Amino acid sequence: MMPAGAAMTPALSMAKILLVKTSSLGDVIHNLPVVSDIRAQVPGATIDWVVEEAFAEIPALHPGVRRVIPVAVRRWRRGLLGTAAWRELGALRRGLGAESYDLILDTQGLVKSALIARLARGRRCGYGRDSAREPVASCLYQSGFSVPKELHAVTRNRLLAGRCLGYELPQGLDYGIRATGSPLPGLSLRGGGEHEQRNNGEWRPDGPYVVLLHATSRAQKLWPEANWAALGKHLARRGWAAVLPWGAPEEARRSERLAGLLARAVVPPPMTLAELARLLAGARAAVGVDTGLVHLAAALRIPVVGIYCATNPALTGVLPAGRGRNVGAGDGPPAADAVAAALDEVAGP
Repeated sequence: MMPAGAAMTPALSMAKILLVKTSSLGDVIHNLPVVSDIRAQVPGATIDWVVEEAFAEIPALHPGVRRVIPVAVRRWRRGLLGTAAWRELGALRRGLGAESYDLILDTQGLVKSALIARLARGRRCGYGRDSAREPVASCLYQSGFSVPKELHAVTRNRLLAGRCLGYELPQGLDYGIRATGSPLPGLSLRGGGEHEQRNNGEWRPDGPYVVLLHATSRAQKLWPEANWAALGKHLARRGWAAVLPWGAPEEARRSERLAGLLARAVVPPPMTLAELARLLAGARAAVGVDTGLVHLAAALRIPVVGIYCATNPALTGVLPAGRGRNVGAGDGPPAADAVAAALDEVAGP
């Protein structure tokens, strides 16, 4: 293995590169600037990306990704006693082995991602033992690099890619994605605390709206519902409606409860990630807890406020290409007025 911190030869033009970053949603979004950097620094580079099937729509939003290769590690683990999982694993191995890459870059640093990288043909590169999230993963790379763990996840990914390919960290930050597809249909909201959810697809507010991303994978990251209600009053004073997307059934119930507390709100039907991207792209702003969709809003360059109740924003906070703020230090829920003030700052008059 190459010594940690040593540089590889300068980036070659027309390189074929395979990125391995499978999950979670936020981690996948944090890896998007790597594609932009490589495309800018390596002329003619061809980039493929291995990602969990649930998040495959995200790399597909970047025009610099030639091919998205979905995997289903989470589903395969549950079905190891059946034949379907082994059949899909075999197909993945054959597919990755059918093409030769100049570089296979694992920015996840886990044993599972390193094993996936090992299925492909080409020089494998990743974090060194002192930098990988699971140090043993570094044993599966042919080149490993030391990248400080205290840096933001986006910066760590970008630094690793630069060191593997032999270029300096570029100035600026470009997630490189744009929401694509047909516009979402509109809906005129009623006021006075009423909200609507229609099954015919007509639900998006006619006027300016703010997307409230209240759902997250850990209960400690949730912001109190009373705070969301207070923020909703602030939105109403500014003439902005609230849209409350959801994923799981409990999140849908929370969206309905919150919508009942807000002056102008809508609970949309279930949405794909691509549809959520279009929703966010058309929003006046987004406000959310520590969840991947907050980072998607930042990647789409809309004003965004991240709420950090139990996690450190220095490591995984909103790092926007446009306007964004992180509120809270991970030591408890920040006050509603602090979030409202941050929203006013980023969203403007």
